[in-house]
Amino acid sequence: MRLPKEFEEFLRTFPDPQFFVTSLDGSIGRIYDIQTWRENEKVFEEYDEDPQAAEDIRYLADRWGGVSTIDAQGRILIPPDLRRKIEVENQKVFVRYYRSAVEIYSEAESERRMQRATAAAPVSLPALRKRGLK
Repeated sequence: MRLPKEFEEFLRTFPDPQFFVTSLDGSIGRIYDIQTWRENEKVFEEYDEDPQAAEDIRYLADRWGGVSTIDAQGRILIPPDLRRKIEVENQKVFVRYYRSAVEIYSEAESERRMQRATAAAPVSLPALRKRGLK
């Protein structure tokens, strides 16, 4: 996948050129810098509240994921199984940075998220403003 220039430039600022590209839920891909991914691996190892949940999410991440780098043309390899799972193969791709990773998702997922966010906004926005959102 060719990264938008601003995301490519941002990812190139990390000290390690390797990234872990995966999905935690099968609907949104995530590009983690390798350091952040190692921190996630610790969370999986140490999460004792529900070890099965940690094992399941780790399995999904490992199954769909892989280590990748950005090539000279600003592209990053998205594992084939992941591209198919999140439906971005030969499709328009949406990206954003959220919670320490670059998210990648399909147009259909973008539309689902837009509908959900729009429906929730009348309740969510006043609550967030009450907490200091400007």
